[in-house]
Amino acid sequence: MPVVEARGLGVRHRREWIFRDVDVDVDEHELCALTGPPGSGRTSLLLALAGRLRVDAGTLCRSGPAALALVPGVHEPEPALTVAEQLRERALLLGRRDRPETPFGLDPAARVARLTPYRRQLLGLALARLGEPRLIVADDVDLGLDAVERAALRDVLASVAAAGPAVIVTCREALDQDIRTFSTGVAA
Repeated sequence: MPVVEARGLGVRHRREWIFRDVDVDVDEHELCALTGPPGSGRTSLLLALAGRLRVDAGTLCRSGPAALALVPGVHEPEPALTVAEQLRERALLLGRRDRPETPFGLDPAARVARLTPYRRQLLGLALARLGEPRLIVADDVDLGLDAVERAALRDVLASVAAAGPAVIVTCREALDQDIRTFSTGVAA
């Protein structure tokens, strides 16, 4: 069942197109990657698909809520908090009174500011899952990760998608040949 359907999608800043004529279909339980070099519109497309950036052309249909995982410079966890404090705060913001468990082997006492890029991505995913969204988006999932961490994160992303929501990520290179990839390198 489709979670996101976009046809001819475009976003413009002032008089220049950031991207345009993009078609994307993503089903529940699916992990997809948006690839392209820096400046190709990856983050803007990701935010548009999540409903966080106004589109100027095309149509976008999303079935259910979307959640941002880690989107550097846009949506990041509070560096002064611990992992457990961050999870608890997000749960409270969502109206939940329970104390969420700390998934993915994260240390609940670790300060967010001291997390490696890999662990920051894991925390972003954990936070996004708290709202039980139909779509989770994460940006620059390969930034600052070595080959072993990229493979481990790919497996975590696939397991999150298998559990229900569609997951769309951006990266500079394809995560895996088995993951459907859309290229934003065609920005106008």
